[in-house]
Amino acid sequence: MTQAASLVLRDIHQPPAPAWWPPAPGWWLLALALLAVALALLAWRWRARARRRRLGALYDDAVAAAATPAAQVAAVSELLRRAARRRDPRAATLDGEDWLRFAGAPGGRLPGLPAAAAGLLRDGAYRRDVAAADAAALCEAARPVFLAWSLQR
Repeated sequence: MTQAASLVLRDIHQPPAPAWWPPAPGWWLLALALLAVALALLAWRWRARARRRRLGALYDDAVAAAATPAAQVAAVSELLRRAARRRDPRAATLDGEDWLRFAGAPGGRLPGLPAAAAGLLRDGAYRRDVAAADAAALCEAARPVFLAWSLQR
């Protein structure tokens, strides 16, 4: 027993802590899932911006193709009716004050045009002569409305 008493005994040895690299398979799957979500969001935003650019180009081309201010007002009216029909199918049959109310006069359902621009929109295409400044003001005020109505789902 004297020999056993002279032995130096040590406590239980713990294994070393696991290394942080490479991560466990679950972390790789989480990283891939986050990457897929980020790529999907980027693709969605890119498509939305591309659609907005296409619609803006459509509006600008239609207005630029009109030769006279009255033709510009008619082109804006047609574009706004097409966009309004996407939001509410009954908008195609509206005329007069009902169309003005829909197009943004106070109490309208959608954000829209100022009252002066809406009045020109109602009867400007039927006037013999329309002031170029009024038509330009209508075109400028109607562009964001057209984009907002066209992009709503």
